[in-house]
Amino acid sequence: MKKIILSFLVAIMLVPTSVKADEGMWFLMFIERLNHRDMQKMGLQLTAEEIYSINHHSVKDAIVQFNGGCTAELISKDGLVLTNHHCGYDAVAELSTADKNYLKDGYWADTKKSELKPSSLYVRFFVRMDDVSQRILSKVNDKMNELEREKAINQEIALIEKENNEGGKYTVSVRPFFQGNEYYYFVYQDYKDVRLVGVPPESLGKFGGDTDNWEWPRHTADFSMFRIYADKDGNPADYSENNVPLNPKHYLPVNLKGVKEGDFAMILGYPGRTNRWMPAGGIEQNVKYAYPAWVEGAKTGMDNMKKYMNQSEAMNLVYASKYASTANYWKNRQGMIDALTKFGTAKSKAAQEAKFDLWANQPENKDKYGNVIATINKFYALTNEKAKHDNYLQQLFRTTAFGSIGRTLGKQLENYAKADETKRAETSEDIQIMVKEMFKDLYLPAETDLLAAQLQLYATKSQRYGIAPYVERMGAPTKYNFNKYVAETFDASLLTSVDKITKFLENPNLEQLSKDPLYILSNEMLTHFTSKSDEISKAQNDFSASYRLLVEGLRASRIGTIKYPDANSTLRLTYGKVRALPADKRNDAKVNNYTTMDGMVKKYKKGDDEFDLPVRLIDMNKAKNYGRFADKDGTLHVNFLTDNDITGGNSGSPVLNGKGELIGLAFDGNIEAMAGDVIFDPNLQRTINVDIRYVLWVIEKFSGAKHIVDEMTLVK
Repeated sequence: MKKIILSFLVAIMLVPTSVKADEGMWFLMFIERLNHRDMQKMGLQLTAEEIYSINHHSVKDAIVQFNGGCTAELISKDGLVLTNHHCGYDAVAELSTADKNYLKDGYWADTKKSELKPSSLYVRFFVRMDDVSQRILSKVNDKMNELEREKAINQEIALIEKENNEGGKYTVSVRPFFQGNEYYYFVYQDYKDVRLVGVPPESLGKFGGDTDNWEWPRHTADFSMFRIYADKDGNPADYSENNVPLNPKHYLPVNLKGVKEGDFAMILGYPGRTNRWMPAGGIEQNVKYAYPAWVEGAKTGMDNMKKYMNQSEAMNLVYASKYASTANYWKNRQGMIDALTKFGTAKSKAAQEAKFDLWANQPENKDKYGNVIATINKFYALTNEKAKHDNYLQQLFRTTAFGSIGRTLGKQLENYAKADETKRAETSEDIQIMVKEMFKDLYLPAETDLLAAQLQLYATKSQRYGIAPYVERMGAPTKYNFNKYVAETFDASLLTSVDKITKFLENPNLEQLSKDPLYILSNEMLTHFTSKSDEISKAQNDFSASYRLLVEGLRASRIGTIKYPDANSTLRLTYGKVRALPADKRNDAKVNNYTTMDGMVKKYKKGDDEFDLPVRLIDMNKAKNYGRFADKDGTLHVNFLTDNDITGGNSGSPVLNGKGELIGLAFDGNIEAMAGDVIFDPNLQRTINVDIRYVLWVIEKFSGAKHIVDEMTLVK
């Protein structure tokens, strides 16, 4: 307890007297000391204990991490979960077929028995957290290199995790913050029986498609609904027909009053990754080397997927999820390039670092901090071309099914071939199930084109760093046209069909696998990707130590102005207000902080992949058939803006009013603030949210699933 109080006091001393209330992703355990007074001034009516409590139910008990990458919230006493459409996309795609295309047509379960179970989907509840900085940092010293330091820290982390998991009941994660200057542990409980309750048709859930993604004004029903099931005692359990809906410790009431400019807005969620402490050299590397390669590689993958997706409904389903994920980050990274360049973010960071360098080289600081900036800059100069190379190769791995197969299926087959008969009998069925699932989600002609195109891009654009020698040998004779090579490799490989793999399992032959051309290609690329020269390895070791010292020194000197740790998929709270952007003629709303269904219908383009709409919706809008979900101005509000500080991973996060009632669902940010993961701009930063009234209208009025709305506690 003394350590916790000390941490509180240190944190308080580091917070300036004029914290911008809309900036920051804050730990819940520090809300009382750091943020509660500001939040009350802005409209919060809850106590800190009502937001985060270890011993009593609180708002945090209604927030879950959804399938490891998004956020969701509980909104009924029967375990009903709300998240984004794009967060549930994989699960809905998996459950869909050409005959029952839930992605395209939507789905709403009539009863709990008709709720659908995806093969793998889980939610994670946050139980508690605590500070273990002093304990962990006492195990390291300045004489250790980074590998020695990491080993000592990981040993202590293992002990902490074992001490707090209560015999496997909980998942415990110890995470570094402020670049390894602080450590906290987090205790979680996972539920794996999660079933689809409902999802709107894709024409609503993805309205605007890639064109509107990261843009405002938006008109998107970006939501889907699931239910958590548990055993009869409320404990996590594998899927069973005997499981019952979870009765959660807390669920969110739903407010129907709507929002207006200046209203308090609070978001809790699991932001994935920010880099606001990143040095200038890292920003420059991303803008000029890493992100352009990412964008080009992603676009190459998307173009080749789209060729086949356009051929049939069944083919579209095969690649819909991978395409959507690739497209989302493709536009995000291009937006990051544009925003970071436009606002000169690297230049402003460099100015801060120059100021730090002067402080660092004062006599009392020189021994510890004097070489920090020079070491960091040396590392980035040495790795710029590697960053470009690695991003081209990463997009090959991400967009093709066979690029990394050497370390996935290939490794499993290798272990299988080396195992004795008993071990083979134990693992054969699992491998066969995995293989069938894998081939269900790919189409070999498309994969041939994808791999050939990505190999050509990688081989021609990564020469300055040096491509994998095997790829060079295979590609050079044809000037890096890999079409024939990939076709022949797929024909010869045992890894490209279920039948070939089944025969291998019946008669495993390690020599056959080791000579397999696709297995060799994949492993050669992966080996080259992970390998480093001695020079880069040393520079990376020195960089890691210097980056940690930079963050420590920026905080100690007060030259750094950031008072919260970077996001890293741990639960955070951000608060702000409903806040408009400057007037925009593209938005028909009276104030440019919300959009209406009228505005959505104006975007309608019959037959268009991105802007088509159901005739039923158009007719209902014409008749103003909004029911109890209409705003007092007579329109149906669709999306709205707040100035909360969020990033990827916050998708699906609840937007709450001052009473802790649900008013919306966060799903996007605006492209003007794409630099937000690196630097927060209070004038530009906006969160785009689905108005909860539109969510309920889609469920009850448009879809006729009033029984689901009836589960919720509605506040009028």
